[in-house]
Amino acid sequence: MPISQARTIAFDVLVRVAKQDAYADDLLRAELDENVKTEDAGLATELALGVLRWQRLLDFVIDHHLKKSADVADIEVRIALRMGIYQLLFLDRVPARAAVHESVELVKRARKRSAAPFVNAILRKAAKDPLSRNSTDAVVPFFPADLPVADRVGIQYSHPTWMVERWLGIFGDERTRALLHSNNRVPILSGYLLDLVRSGDAAKSLERTGCRILPGRLLRDAWVLEGGNPAASEAVRCGWVAIQDEASQAVACLIAADPGNSALDLCAAPGGKTMRLARAVGPKGKVIAADLHVHRVRAMQARLDLAGIRNVETIALDAEQPLPFERTFERILVDVPCTGTGTLARHPEIRWKLRVEDLRVLHDRQARLLRNALPLLAQHGRLVYSTCSLEPEENELVVREVLGASGDRFHIVNARPTVENFLGETVRGESVVSSEGFFRTFPPAHGTDGFFATSIERRASKD
Repeated sequence: MPISQARTIAFDVLVRVAKQDAYADDLLRAELDENVKTEDAGLATELALGVLRWQRLLDFVIDHHLKKSADVADIEVRIALRMGIYQLLFLDRVPARAAVHESVELVKRARKRSAAPFVNAILRKAAKDPLSRNSTDAVVPFFPADLPVADRVGIQYSHPTWMVERWLGIFGDERTRALLHSNNRVPILSGYLLDLVRSGDAAKSLERTGCRILPGRLLRDAWVLEGGNPAASEAVRCGWVAIQDEASQAVACLIAADPGNSALDLCAAPGGKTMRLARAVGPKGKVIAADLHVHRVRAMQARLDLAGIRNVETIALDAEQPLPFERTFERILVDVPCTGTGTLARHPEIRWKLRVEDLRVLHDRQARLLRNALPLLAQHGRLVYSTCSLEPEENELVVREVLGASGDRFHIVNARPTVENFLGETVRGESVVSSEGFFRTFPPAHGTDGFFATSIERRASKD
């Protein structure tokens, strides 16, 4: 019996994530074209992202069934075991025999044939054990009695211990557990219409892939896309619709650009916020979209061309160095590189790549980027600093450090009046504007990625 296309795609994606430091979402988007059936695309996505989300828990179950506690040496063997255990633990609709058989065949396909009997034995044993059937709570009785709380929670919710420890300190127990649970759910897929003229065609195109279009949860003009394979639709392939989380869209809206404004997007690739910004300034406005890496700039330019956006100039530059502009801009977006801890549901591999020491390195880099951008802001202009991080070191602490060293030339603008202009009428619950006036989304509260943003304005000159 041949291995299903879905499992083959998922296995190959997971191996590349492990060996090449690639991102599963990017790999899946490239693999799941119109030639892949909707049901296969769904299962491949479920397996690849599900295994990454639950990796620590799956390894705990695997190690429980090993005769020795030593790691499985070959990553291909470990991934095949993770995929098998994931199907046994989470996918009731998949027969145990199929999960076992296809995992064994994947090992053979990876030229690890000698490990096939081992994988078969472990998965058959796991299939009969309540530890690996139908509930993550089943692992709790198997924890050592002296296991620290952060380790217990980290295994059960499949997050690194250091991350759990710091979030317990920042958010408390209830909000941390809600966040961990949210990070392991399939994220909501959102987008918005780029080509207003193509509204009807775009909707029909998405629906032909089996996708349902619902109103946005956060923004008035956002779409929520359920089911199907939107990436394979003509609407997405032709640039009529942009796929982008609603919190990410909101950051671009927060900059409150007016038609005719000049704007600088300093860390622009892959260009999602750039397109929102370009639409806001209109054909009489101009956006300069910069990024460090030439290949990312080229990919962004191709995306802009596909969407028919002509009022953006793309350039490659290192924004941590002195910037080459002799002019100021009425609007600046500084969406800095960050840990991405607000996107762990969408990019689950991040939790396994990050180290606590990365926070200091990124903080210093983010402060340099903001410090370099501020002098380019025109009088009464607006700069938006943003991250997709939940960590104070990358958010308010960067802003306070940089503005504190700039005297009284700049000040933070409360985000609430701007936010009220673009939020949808159905938004309920926890406010997206903090008491300090920062824009902040929290995944379990808002059903979006976790974003932080603040608006900064240049004060009028005293001269």
